[in-house]
Amino acid sequence: MWIERSISPRLKLLAASRPVVVLTGARQTGKTALLRRLFPDHHYVTLDLPSEANQAEQEPVAFLKRHPAPLIVDEVQYAPSLFRHLKQVVDADRSSHGKYLLSGSQPFALMQGVSESLAGRASILELGGLSSAELRPLYPEFNPLYLIQRGGFPELHANRAIDPAEYMASYVATYLERDLRSLLQVNSLRDFERFLRAAALRSAQLLNRAELSRDVGISNSTAGIWLSLLERSGQVHLLEPWFSNGTRQLSKSPKLYLKDSGLLMYLVGLHSESDLLNSPLLGNIWESWVVNDLLRQQQACGRNNTLFFWRDRSQEVDLVMHRGGRFWLADVKWSEQPDAKAARPLHKVRALLPEGSVADCALVCRTSNPYPLQDVQVLPAQEAGAWLGLSPAASAGP
Repeated sequence: MWIERSISPRLKLLAASRPVVVLTGARQTGKTALLRRLFPDHHYVTLDLPSEANQAEQEPVAFLKRHPAPLIVDEVQYAPSLFRHLKQVVDADRSSHGKYLLSGSQPFALMQGVSESLAGRASILELGGLSSAELRPLYPEFNPLYLIQRGGFPELHANRAIDPAEYMASYVATYLERDLRSLLQVNSLRDFERFLRAAALRSAQLLNRAELSRDVGISNSTAGIWLSLLERSGQVHLLEPWFSNGTRQLSKSPKLYLKDSGLLMYLVGLHSESDLLNSPLLGNIWESWVVNDLLRQQQACGRNNTLFFWRDRSQEVDLVMHRGGRFWLADVKWSEQPDAKAARPLHKVRALLPEGSVADCALVCRTSNPYPLQDVQVLPAQEAGAWLGLSPAASAGP
């Protein structure tokens, strides 16, 4: 079963206007399947095969002769020398577009090759997991517990017979063995797996690197390196706080979010909807799902770097969108019917911002239908993207 991806129009547009397009993202987000579906006339080769990777690295001219353009090259990071040769091929014919579509599931290696050899020649897109907008045709009835447990990997929704816990166990093993052992030379995979689980336990919390390193028993510098690896390989997102020179008391530490809710549940030891419903981590996992859902919709429509959070000595608001000098404020609640008390932080932060600069405020929750609560909107989680103007269905918003 094919699931339509919201990023497809942008991907096709870039392929029609740029000589090289690079599609990156975490493992199993559907990069290869998307490229092959959108560009069926392109030849395809994967460098997962050692023989292909070796020729692409050692004999790039012969490799490209065997695999002529237009060409999709999967796992291209396994042949760094190919990037330099692609630069020469592209420069010889800058008028041709979409000749080379590259993908890779290890962005730290892939992006180094692109930045060194294809700067100014390649457009880069990141493909995340499935968003609620992409999943809506499959699930007309919104079931947050089910969607949180299955997460955003397309295969778990295309084939619902797959057990999420077994899938995540295999995913973690593959991530540790292939991405870390082979490329990054992490000495202790056991310590790194403990670090990954410790990070998961802190999802939707303010990042405290010293505490994280102390709990795992590693140095602060190692914790910083490993956290960077998790971020660059698409496993976590660090949501930055909103602050300006005039608001020095605001927090300047980011909030940590594990990107996939199914993986998050597995790492913290929750294996069923019942486990989740009875867990003290329910609120944090729900917030992680909502924030990452909005980040995925933001990626798909190309409106990056506009989402933040607010935290000062007395108030916290989970999401701040800032664009064009205006603000949209939102708090995430597990409740189905939040009361007026839940809206107080939104009112207080609105009062701290310049008069007239706040466009709208919302409580994002499990309600079935939107409704007003004084001057705050109560929104179903699956409609928050449209409210923020992050989905094709948006008719209002920023």
